[in-house]
Amino acid sequence: MPRIIVTTDPSDLSPLRGDTPVLFDEEVHSVHLSTGHAAGQLVERLSWAISDAEAAESARPDRYPHPLRALRPAPKTRSGAGLSVAV
Repeated sequence: MPRIIVTTDPSDLSPLRGDTPVLFDEEVHSVHLSTGHAAGQLVERLSWAISDAEAAESARPDRYPHPLRALRPAPKTRSGAGLSVAV
């Protein structure tokens, strides 16, 4: 089943680790986008999770500065909060 998962960025180079907080993990279906109301509810839940991920990352004492950060392009989100969609 398709899922939307929002996590904090576990590190700049490694995949998800067991200690990476998952702030949103929801199975999604096309019905979640079938009406404006349903889509709005999904986007609202997603925005809460992204805000929580940003707050969790900014609270990490080891987050910035990262010595390898300069080697990577800038993240697509403001704080590098992870967003993945599995299909």
